Amino acid sequence: MPYDISEWDGPLQLSEVDIKPMFPLLVKHEKVCIDKLGKVLKPCQIIDRPTLEWESMDPNKLYTIILTDPDVPCRDDRSLAQWHHLLMVNVKGNDMDTGDVLTEYVGSGAGKDTGLHRYTWLVYAQTAPLKCDEPKINNRTAERRERFNAAAFRKKYCLGQPVAGACFLAEWDESVPDLYRQLGVA
Repeated sequence: MPYDISEWDGPLQLSEVDIKPMFPLLVKHEKVCIDKLGKVLKPCQIIDRPTLEWESMDPNKLYTIILTDPDVPCRDDRSLAQWHHLLMVNVKGNDMDTGDVLTEYVGSGAGKDTGLHRYTWLVYAQTAPLKCDEPKINNRTAERRERFNAAAFRKKYCLGQPVAGACFLAEWDESVPDLYRQLGVA
């Protein structure tokens, strides 16, 4: 794996997660790979949903996958945090084409002049298939993505410690207005 998970609680204070993941998560986008905690990326590099890899991944086990931004609208005013960019349950192994998509993936979209945002990927092992009552959110709306709480979701569905996690940083770039138009907020 690319980094030591003990770095999770480092000086960048990378996440707002209640329990540290057991293993690092390798996040592979078409143009870039998140192979260290706190890597700075551009939104234009992570437009499409990535693939994920982690230690002890069992291709026959079910997982929940979450991506959140705890810094919305900015790190000094987190009144809309955690804004979730992806929420999937019942994912078989790391095959993100399986399972139930509750919130479709959208890449980072930090507002202009709001600085670096922290983005947190979390993978939880499930003991059984989940039947969730959360609304399904497509990648064409920003509605109901704000004020998500990964820890509350974890507790509600009896998920344990995250088996894997990754954190990266991103701020506004020239691709963000396209995302905003896609989400109907431009």
